[in-house]
Amino acid sequence: MNVECDLDKVSAYADSQRGEYENNLKKLVDLAGVSMEPDRKSEILKTAAMAVQLLESHGATAKVVETAGYPVVIGEFHSGSENPTVTVYNHLDVQPADGAEWQSPPFEMKIVGDTYLGRGTTDDKGPALAVLYAAAYAHKNGLPINVKFIWELEEEIGSPSFAQFLLDNESALKTNSVVISDTIWVSRERPAIPYGLRGLQGCLFKLKTGAKDVHSGLTGGLARNPIAELCDLIAACFDAKSGEVKIPGFYDDVRAINEAELNNFVASGFDVGSFKKAHELLSTRTEDARDASARIWARPTFEVHGITGGYSGPGVKTIVPHQAEAKISMRLVPDQDPDKIIAALEKFVKAHNKDVEIVKEGTLKPFLGEFTGPYAEAASAAMKTAFKADAAFTREGGSIGAVVSMQETLKVPIVFLGLSLPEHGYHAINENFDWQQARGGIIMFIDYFARLAKIK
Repeated sequence: MNVECDLDKVSAYADSQRGEYENNLKKLVDLAGVSMEPDRKSEILKTAAMAVQLLESHGATAKVVETAGYPVVIGEFHSGSENPTVTVYNHLDVQPADGAEWQSPPFEMKIVGDTYLGRGTTDDKGPALAVLYAAAYAHKNGLPINVKFIWELEEEIGSPSFAQFLLDNESALKTNSVVISDTIWVSRERPAIPYGLRGLQGCLFKLKTGAKDVHSGLTGGLARNPIAELCDLIAACFDAKSGEVKIPGFYDDVRAINEAELNNFVASGFDVGSFKKAHELLSTRTEDARDASARIWARPTFEVHGITGGYSGPGVKTIVPHQAEAKISMRLVPDQDPDKIIAALEKFVKAHNKDVEIVKEGTLKPFLGEFTGPYAEAASAAMKTAFKADAAFTREGGSIGAVVSMQETLKVPIVFLGLSLPEHGYHAINENFDWQQARGGIIMFIDYFARLAKIK
């Protein structure tokens, strides 16, 4: 079968599925499967059940696999043991959403023209569903490839059960390659194929200096101020204006990015002005596209996400707080080791302020794949078939814990073929997706599966 020569048929198929695609996407989005919120467990389980139903209704085998945490759904379109196998990974759990901040209810998908509004539309239910429709077409039309599915329900909380799931089911998950549609393009005009992800090491800084908040008029000047001390510690850890991390050893293992990769970043069409507009940033640390793209894709960071303690109501309450907490994370790049980084941080913090407690929160290793070879070439060609534009090979600044686990356990090439755009609002208020990207995704994945079928 030569899908490349039958693009009209494939495009007609995608168009014919629009109504069904939108109905099924709404059913998925209307389930508030927020893995971060324990009281949403029933919604997670309903999402898993619906995922099995969707796979089976399109002709795949499917089942729910229990883990120590939330379950994983696996499925397969099997064409024959003599044919190559590709495994599709997506996640169906979503971030929390406060309905009061949204233009429409986040867990009641709304369709406005070609746009789908709701939590999970772009991250990651819309792209996941597009791949399903492509796999169903490939199977029904006799494409000689097996397509397996892994749909996770804990990705938004760092995939705590996923590594063990892979080990427990390794024989059933054997494959020739993995493809993931959970990444973001540079812009609508320029498709992107990321080949690297930053890792993550999170932690809490905690400091307690008293038993209760006390009057600053009576104790100020003598009483220690834990909020101020944490601010001092944070300032010692990194330069807030430049972003430079001051922790000894932090940069020791950072793999230098080569000029060819930097040239690819710039050639991708990355533009600081467009990036600021998409993410509603008023200003950035640099306006230079080369420096900016390296900062978000290939350099490590130190970030402060929040400081709590003391009085936060209206006006000024003149107290000295008795305790404070700072929420910290560090994005890591190849070849940084999270364990080595947290050890360096702990040593630095103890030398600077021995009373600060560090609580380790969440660890994800960085990932670096290939942007050359048959799988990368197949991905690039499929994107051009569907979207009529050359794909840019980039990295992503975010983290997907499941990717490193699959790399370590399955030991096969991993390719990213995402469909989301910056303006779709990953993790943001008013998250959305659109039919143009979904339609293109269906066509792209059919073409990609056809190309994989030819790789020996």
